Amino acid sequence: MIGAGGAGMYAALEAERAGASVILADRSLIGRGGATVMAQMTVAAALGEQTPDHWENHLADTLAAGRGLCDERLAALVCEDGPRRIRQMDSWKIGWAREDNHIKQAQAPGHDRPRCVYVDFLSTGPAVSRTLRTRLNGSSGVRRIGDLAIVDIALHDGEAVGATALHLTTGRAVTIAAKAVVIATGGLTRLYSRNSASSNMGGDGYALALRAGAELIDMEFVQFFPIGHLAPRLVGMDPIMWDPFRYKLGGKLLNGEMREFEGDYATRDQRSDGKYVLTRDLATYAISKEVEAGRGSPAGGAYLSFRHVPEVEIRRAFGPVVDRLAANGIDLARQPVEVSPIAHYHMGGIRVDDKLETRVPGLYACGEAVGGANGANRLSGNAITEAFVFGARAGHSAANRALNTADAWTAEAARPAVDLLRSAKRRDAPNMAASVLELQGLMSEKAGPFRSEASLREAVGGLERLTREVGETPVSSANGFDPVLVDWLDLRNMLLVAQSVVLPALARTESRGAHQREDYPGLDEGAWRVNQIVALTEGRIDVRQSARLLQGRDAI
Repeated sequence: MIGAGGAGMYAALEAERAGASVILADRSLIGRGGATVMAQMTVAAALGEQTPDHWENHLADTLAAGRGLCDERLAALVCEDGPRRIRQMDSWKIGWAREDNHIKQAQAPGHDRPRCVYVDFLSTGPAVSRTLRTRLNGSSGVRRIGDLAIVDIALHDGEAVGATALHLTTGRAVTIAAKAVVIATGGLTRLYSRNSASSNMGGDGYALALRAGAELIDMEFVQFFPIGHLAPRLVGMDPIMWDPFRYKLGGKLLNGEMREFEGDYATRDQRSDGKYVLTRDLATYAISKEVEAGRGSPAGGAYLSFRHVPEVEIRRAFGPVVDRLAANGIDLARQPVEVSPIAHYHMGGIRVDDKLETRVPGLYACGEAVGGANGANRLSGNAITEAFVFGARAGHSAANRALNTADAWTAEAARPAVDLLRSAKRRDAPNMAASVLELQGLMSEKAGPFRSEASLREAVGGLERLTREVGETPVSSANGFDPVLVDWLDLRNMLLVAQSVVLPALARTESRGAHQREDYPGLDEGAWRVNQIVALTEGRIDVRQSARLLQGRDAI
């Protein structure tokens, strides 16, 4: 298992339960990195605990959010198996919130009824990670190894037989033999300057899969959350926490002139009580346009203000959260916060079948690393459900293969990656850390929430230039812990994945879901109700269209 967030831990537990011996490797601490541990919102599943429900209702809402591009096989897996995984986590003592002896279910945007479970407003993601870590602590068949940055998948006769890694603390090359490999490395939001995820989510899994011969799908669809926290500094809290505040208390978006501007962009979204609450897409657009016009807040976003709400009402609605904010020096009754659109989730990812296997035999994926289930936009609450369901399915499938496949490992399979690490040299090169920042700025400005042919072509040119500057030979600065080499390896992945986003975005001449083209503002069902597939051919990215997702292994 490569990656030890929610999906990776779940996959490891399921693989062990199926009888396999498991290595769970992560570049950070086990269960402490990735997106799951940072999540503070809700988890969608058609439990029917408080309101009658069925997984097909959940599926209908998921498909609607995906704007015609969901792989229905994968979306159905999430919705049908979701309730079982929520109840399994309940049996593992996660502590889902309860009301009248039922698991409590909340309403979330895009759902036709209350369907989302949670632990509490601040702790759902941390509780998920803690529960899975506790289960791992009681397991004997999962070996957990941190500080391993996987460099490449090892291949023998076109099949995945292990991986090669860099041990971050010593700088040593490490080879891992395996009969099956599962990628659970999360998404790519680190490609953008402002993001809501861990710093290690730079798309590593996508790059590993591409270089191994797998395909990616729907890479142009990056979800931006409109009111991510920007300033003042917020420690230990989710940067996307402001949505419930905004909806429940009628938070006002103000520009740098302290003028409310929502009404300038969406009179059709005016509520019956006279308060403007923009949809997420429109809120992102409105804030971006105010900043472009020179009316942004000091940190480059907008103000979110609750100063019109009585202090007692703020505390009644979000009591313990108010205390956490106070510890960060934030008093909502007296000061606004600054918010901005931030990269939050990636709908695209590795193309898999219903066993979560790629077109490379023995190579699987799970969690946010998988593409296809969400189509053009993800339904609120589906991310952690997806981590559970896909983690369990990938772990079980990989275990079955491992238990029924002969060991095909050879040292030769790892040689290309080992040789790459050994070729690292001290040489004149661009500042790697500065190049990462340049890449993030380029993607944010040219391939962010709103795109055009001109901006995307600038992104292509910038990425090509950075690729030439970074070069094909690793850069080293030390014999042991080597941050320069780590940055070079990160850039190697990030540049490949960034191109895998920008090229399909340039090709898709319409606006659909999270992909918004200012030069093609409308939906084009006739030409663009298609998925775009990305593959690597002789070192170059190829993009092709697939009008529908075929069933089974023949599809990939």
